[in-house]
Amino acid sequence: MDWDKLRIFHAVADAGSLTHAGEKLNLSQSAVSRQVRGLEEQLTTNLFHRHARGLILTEQGELLFDATRAMSKRLDAAAARIRDSEEEVFGELRVTTTTGFGTLWLAPRLSKLYDKFPDLKVDLMLEERILDLPMREADVAIRLREPSQADLVRKRLMTVRMCLYASTGYIKENGVPTTIEDISNYRLICQNTATNQVGAGLHLVQQLMLHDIRSLLTVNNYFGVLQGVIHDLGIGVLPDYVTQGFPELVRVLPEVESAEVPVFLAYPEELRQSKRVAAFKDFVQDEIITYRKQLREE
Repeated sequence: MDWDKLRIFHAVADAGSLTHAGEKLNLSQSAVSRQVRGLEEQLTTNLFHRHARGLILTEQGELLFDATRAMSKRLDAAAARIRDSEEEVFGELRVTTTTGFGTLWLAPRLSKLYDKFPDLKVDLMLEERILDLPMREADVAIRLREPSQADLVRKRLMTVRMCLYASTGYIKENGVPTTIEDISNYRLICQNTATNQVGAGLHLVQQLMLHDIRSLLTVNNYFGVLQGVIHDLGIGVLPDYVTQGFPELVRVLPEVESAEVPVFLAYPEELRQSKRVAAFKDFVQDEIITYRKQLREE
């Protein structure tokens, strides 16, 4: 199969237009059209439905686009690996983690990474969805569970627990619960049990819900839970790593906590030699050491 025709087909399928694909490839619309028709003749099938508003892939076109998309990602990965083996630490590094961990633990520490590598461009993708690292949806992931995808380098960084916290203002106004049964007399702030969250946190919330919670605020990530707690709305279920940056938080019912949640850093095997990935991994590990030392001193 003609690689050049496949490249042009991929650009057209991605853009949905011969004109836009031609602009991206620096080719005329007629040249792009000829290449696509040539590929269709080679495959003896139509790859696009053509209409006045643009092009829509046929079923056969969708199959081919899936293949060229995977090829494109693999080629990008290979190019990145070649560059990373030769270049200094600069360029884009795509990092994915959860909204809570990325906002509350990672982002506040990134200034140290930029101080050391000012030409690095970090694209921080915060979402609960697990991105596909082997398919290069991201370069590095920090996940609150062990990655299950194949062909990944994994490193366990630390463990966290979900605990109960309230603000000094809320405690002053409402007092402190002394038993878990008392939690029914307070407003509970937690992640909604229908949202994607680590199993240990979900289990703790479910256990708390058994105690006839009368007033409840649910949020779809820990950053939102934290905002509710620091604004004196109630007692929140939060990961223990948030306490360092918020001295107004007070842990309540210290005997109530989740099981340990492992935190892993992972990246594709093909990026093992990447200088950008190595720089980020070393930065995170150094920050973990500093974080643990601060915890011991408190």
